[in-house]
Amino acid sequence: MKIGLLQLDPTVGAFAANAAAIAAGVARAVDLGADLVIASELALPGYPPLDLLERPSFLDALAAEEDALVRALPAGPTVVFGTVSAEGERLYNSALVARRGEILLRAHKTLLPVYDVFDEARYFTPCPDPRANHLELAGLRIGLTVCEDLWNDKEFWREPRYGVDPVEALAGVDLLVNISASPWSHGKHGLRRELLAHTARRRGLHLAYVNQVGGNDGLIFDGRSMAFDPSGALVAEAAAFAEDLVVYTLGAPAIEAAESDAVADIHDALVLGLRDYFAKHGFGRAVVALSGGIDSAVTAALAVDALGPAAVSGLALPSRYSSAHSVADARRLAENLGIAFHEIAIEPIFAAYLAQLAPVFADAPADLTEENLQARIRGALVMAYSNKHGAVVLTTGNKSESAVGYCTLYGDTCGGLAPLADLYKHQVYALARHANRAREVVPASSIEKPPSAELRPDQKDSDSLPPYEVLDELLRLFIEERASLPQIAAALNQPLALVEEIARKVYAAEFKRKQLPPTLRVSSKAWVGRVYPLAQKFRA
Repeated sequence: MKIGLLQLDPTVGAFAANAAAIAAGVARAVDLGADLVIASELALPGYPPLDLLERPSFLDALAAEEDALVRALPAGPTVVFGTVSAEGERLYNSALVARRGEILLRAHKTLLPVYDVFDEARYFTPCPDPRANHLELAGLRIGLTVCEDLWNDKEFWREPRYGVDPVEALAGVDLLVNISASPWSHGKHGLRRELLAHTARRRGLHLAYVNQVGGNDGLIFDGRSMAFDPSGALVAEAAAFAEDLVVYTLGAPAIEAAESDAVADIHDALVLGLRDYFAKHGFGRAVVALSGGIDSAVTAALAVDALGPAAVSGLALPSRYSSAHSVADARRLAENLGIAFHEIAIEPIFAAYLAQLAPVFADAPADLTEENLQARIRGALVMAYSNKHGAVVLTTGNKSESAVGYCTLYGDTCGGLAPLADLYKHQVYALARHANRAREVVPASSIEKPPSAELRPDQKDSDSLPPYEVLDELLRLFIEERASLPQIAAALNQPLALVEEIARKVYAAEFKRKQLPPTLRVSSKAWVGRVYPLAQKFRA
């Protein structure tokens, strides 16, 4: 038997386009001799459809397109793709198995995750009996699972999340199929591959796993569909962060896993997330406020990689505190990237604001108010450029800053998308060095100079924050590992008072993060899917 792993980038609600992509992919797979072609979870409606599932018109249109797709499938192969099945008031997340004009099976998802970015139990009903999710094909007994159904092996996890294992319920199958929409995060691919290999080896079966690829809002899907033999050896693997079709023969020899690099993966994920965010919204242009610093430089470089230089503009918005080298670095970056560049000094506007506010400020000493005022003037100008030229503002803030509230609402947080908001500062520097691997893109001085918001004389980030190498690891342990404050202090050999201060800042800045633009998720605990109350007094 030849199996096609059809790795697609669907758009939520684009039923006709998604169906056409499935049909075209199946036709290509048939040309390569495929007998069984597998697409990803909810490939027809797009993943995740969220509250669109509550609209009857959405479900009616999906059902009509599903019927048309089944009738239009190329003759010959058996095809598996993800869809929504409605039975009365109940909805199921299903793997539909069909041949041209005929539905053979609807295998419903059993395990419905409700953690992190997932809330599937809000919409779907679990499969009442996962033992029914199998069929015979060419003398093989094939079991069907959907994404999370594969993630509850009691020998792989110390504490399984669910009381039932759908894979165990399919004991005796020869081939296990898993259709998935598994969002990417840093480090997840290795874990996923290990789990799949373990499952194939432990159960003594062939395993075909097909994952979605592409960006949908803040979620990024890496693809990397895979197949394993009963020994747990990898026998097929699709591309990372790109649509792909891989056709392999059941029983094929083992292959070497594709090499991956952590920084390159983050770069490729963000580029894909940016490109799809613009394409799926119909946006054509981006604008970035260029400060001469590292964050705006990396944001602009990613935008160019995703959209091309003709679609990106840079604005330098210097104030009385901006150094000459910062403006020069911004200009040099724009030249290196080949993007349009405009300089708009904010000093006249800032001076006018101060003059108008002088009577109500009543000779109060300058403080954070004047710093925020500059950021908000810049925000208004970059949004004006956005409105006039139809360019989406890319917010340049990173996770280290937004975690502790080192950002200004309606200032540097203005924008339509925040590409770096799930990256710690050291990861931004790593992306800058990655951008410069072949030639200088990010000016060396932007990488080497001490980070500064340049909102007061001789300001440096280190005036307000610990060194980023300390802050980043402290935040990672607090946010992603959920370590206690004493544990963090001991692990980093830092004063407990410092750790407590940073934790207070993280809790206090929740209201700012609630107002950030959409964030591209790259970590296991991003602002996407993290739900903390605004009004609360817990500080440990």
